[in-house]
Amino acid sequence: MIRVLVADDHAAVRAGLLLILGGTSDIEVIGEAADGRTAVDMATEMRPDVVLMDIRMPRLDGIAATAELNGIADVIVLTTFDQDEYVFGALRAGAAGFLLKNTDADTLVQAVRLVARGDGLIAPSITRRLIAAFAQARTAGRPEPEGLTAREREVLECLGQGLSNAEIARELDIAEPTAKTHVSRVLAKLGLQSRAQAAAYYAGL
Repeated sequence: MIRVLVADDHAAVRAGLLLILGGTSDIEVIGEAADGRTAVDMATEMRPDVVLMDIRMPRLDGIAATAELNGIADVIVLTTFDQDEYVFGALRAGAAGFLLKNTDADTLVQAVRLVARGDGLIAPSITRRLIAAFAQARTAGRPEPEGLTAREREVLECLGQGLSNAEIARELDIAEPTAKTHVSRVLAKLGLQSRAQAAAYYAGL
């Protein structure tokens, strides 16, 4: 069972998320928080697998809360604010995924499942902007990351495109467990906490 904590300052939004997730057989919502500080405190105590985190909340915003939850729980940022400062800030903070609140229910449920098993998920519109940011960084002459093998650089590029382990395996014609191992090595060598951080790193953010 995947244990989820929902953090949003709007009761109606929390109720909607609980309704969506409650309709599944493998996801359990173990708590809800109306502000970022409460979300961090609850996650630290309850240790959920995934936190669904709004960005603009009282006491502590979602980006700061996400940074505090590194190593405690994987965070999917779910927000109405499709702005670069929020998107890139959340990824730098270590979010495992970033989705907009107009995401359909099936995609949301799939995102929770993907993140719970160690993958990441970034909305397609955001992935396009990460790739554009990377192209701009390449044009500006950003140096290539040091210490990575040729294969690991290919994996980093795949992460920058928001690909899952299964998609990386297909793209590089390798086994999925091998792809997962390469992802872990890339994160470790670059000192990153999540696949989403790797995407931000790839884009030069």
